Amino acid sequence: AAPQGASDSLLERRFKLTERGTTVRIEAIGGITTFLTMCYIVFINPAILSAAGEPFAAIATATALGAGIACIVMGLWANLPLALAPGLGLNAVVAFDLILGQQVSWQVGMACVVIEGAIALVLVVAGLREAVMRAVPPSHRYAYGVGIGLFLVFIGLRDGGLVINDPATGVAIGDLTRGGPMITLAGVAVGLVLWARGHIAAVLAAIGTTTVLGLIFGIMDGPSGVFDWPSSANFSTIGDPLSPDNLVEAATTLALVPYIFALFMTDFFDTIGTASMVGRKAELMDDAGNMEGLRPALMVDSGAAAMGGAMGTSSITSYAESAAGVGVGAKTGLATVVTGLLFLPAIFMMPIIALVGQPVPFAKDVMIYPPVSAALIVVGVMMSSLFGHIDWNNKEHAIPAFVAVAAIPLTFSIAAGIGLSVLAYVVVMLGMGKLRQIHPLMWVVSALFLLFFMEPWLSAKVF
Repeated sequence: AAPQGASDSLLERRFKLTERGTTVRIEAIGGITTFLTMCYIVFINPAILSAAGEPFAAIATATALGAGIACIVMGLWANLPLALAPGLGLNAVVAFDLILGQQVSWQVGMACVVIEGAIALVLVVAGLREAVMRAVPPSHRYAYGVGIGLFLVFIGLRDGGLVINDPATGVAIGDLTRGGPMITLAGVAVGLVLWARGHIAAVLAAIGTTTVLGLIFGIMDGPSGVFDWPSSANFSTIGDPLSPDNLVEAATTLALVPYIFALFMTDFFDTIGTASMVGRKAELMDDAGNMEGLRPALMVDSGAAAMGGAMGTSSITSYAESAAGVGVGAKTGLATVVTGLLFLPAIFMMPIIALVGQPVPFAKDVMIYPPVSAALIVVGVMMSSLFGHIDWNNKEHAIPAFVAVAAIPLTFSIAAGIGLSVLAYVVVMLGMGKLRQIHPLMWVVSALFLLFFMEPWLSAKVF
């Protein structure tokens, strides 16, 4: 082992800890916090994709392995506290809209994901993806962060049992006297109080409080074991989508073009919104709204999307839950490396990970996730501080910003919310007679979003 001084020097040179005002301890806590807020994907992703015919155990293994590799590469290359894993929402599009809806094999569905990631990677290499991100006004990007924060709060409220579906009003308050919602509220209370007092481990405390109370009162089950050694069957999905029959022939048919486009648009703008939010929270943006390490981050994100398809896990993308680690002080890629390293043992220690990410019965055919929900709510509240960065006095930016803040949680789609915001911006600028001030790329993005929203009609009438 290297002497402590040598080790510190190596980490300092690689991750610029002092320059960014952080320490190894803070980055480690940030990486652990991010991992605990997103490790649920190891269980939810295989649950969704197995409904489309994929083997559950193999997807669980590929999910942990893919997330671990992507996080480590992101941390070492881009040096950003931006963790990645198979995208929640993207996996549902692949499973239900593409595989089951179009009645294709899961291998063909994942081959479409590979194509989507490859297209995104080409755009990054050509400099177009970064150029599109820079064409979006800073106030809009801050609004994306606020919208994502509200989105996470809504997910936390729903998955914590605090908000339920209601046939008359859409949503309604849940039964707060039941065990699941009560321990979720306890975790939220502890997390918010600690955050208000300036403690960097507020999110981690919310998770820990909820989990401990769940075990004490029998709401949650203890781990069934420690180790679960994988067999060759656990790696059976890796590489299958790359077969020429799947990738070249079946996945390139005209009928699947709208689905590849929808995946691309969702992944593309989810990443823009997430990266902007995390960059602002980590204080890595300059006054013009440009983020350090953006280009390598976009390359890693695009390559990870293709890798996720090749592994059969759906698109691996940047996670808004990265804000949890940033919320406790993470500012470098060291936190992301820690997150990635924690994903890898999940291949062998699924029972331990299930302790935090386990579903808790709530109603008929309804499960909730109290520890994860408590963390998401706390993180969403933390992200509300971005609200003050929006220029509300400038109406041409305030209106699209409000559309983003409202539409992201209400449509339950980051991409749809951003798309409506972009279209609102173009309409407002045209109405104010400021045609020449619209960046040329915003016209391209607007056209693409129009196609994105027209996808159901295109699928029914054209393809």
